[in-house]
Amino acid sequence: MRLLSWNVNGLRAICDKNALDWIEKEKIDFIGFQEIKAHEDKFPKRIYEYPFKHMYSNSAKRAGYSGVMSLCNFDSEVKKCEFFDNDEGRVLEHRFKNIVLFNIYFPNGQKDEDRLSFKMKFYNDFLVYLDKLLKEGKEIIICGDVNTAHREIDLTHPKANEKTSGFLPIERAWIDDLLKSGFVDTFRYINGDIKEKYSWWSYRMKARERNVGWRIDYFFVSNGLKDKLKNAFIRDDIFGSDHAPVGIEIDI
Repeated sequence: MRLLSWNVNGLRAICDKNALDWIEKEKIDFIGFQEIKAHEDKFPKRIYEYPFKHMYSNSAKRAGYSGVMSLCNFDSEVKKCEFFDNDEGRVLEHRFKNIVLFNIYFPNGQKDEDRLSFKMKFYNDFLVYLDKLLKEGKEIIICGDVNTAHREIDLTHPKANEKTSGFLPIERAWIDDLLKSGFVDTFRYINGDIKEKYSWWSYRMKARERNVGWRIDYFFVSNGLKDKLKNAFIRDDIFGSDHAPVGIEIDI
């Protein structure tokens, strides 16, 4: 199976740019979008024309904010998450076979201390939920914009960002805890310590052109699936958002 994830930074904007048309030319079993910023009645007609059997969405109550969408070519049970229940439209949970697949737009903590606290609570509540699923014998795939770079190798200027949300020690420690609890960062598992591979670039100062970026978009899989991984990649050749799509190929 070929699974992708992309923070599109506005579903309507990216469709207006025809920046999704590449997905028609590739075999994709699942693609999860984050930050769709639209309610269903405002979805562009073009989104219904792409070659997928199913479309699911979870929009934020607030217009023009957050929201996630999944397009997939396999049947799954899509359920409400137990660990997160508010109006920000951040999670879609898919269940098929013995697998739980999450499409998540994790909170950004840069606005102020309250949002950082909100982000850390989201992180920690999710970790508790994952532990519950693992104890039930589930295998798990997590994709989305995690809004944190894990290691110094995952951003261009680590020293300058040590006190910036997105690279704070407490945020990075959460990814440590996630991996220790039974998950692998698929990109690092497949590609090792390859450098200068990022998934997000600021729109300012030609950051993408200069490849001054952060790797904050991930696929994590539970340890029971790691030997089924065939590939993990960043599609930095795809434009239209300040993020690049990321993906995995996995034998399930």
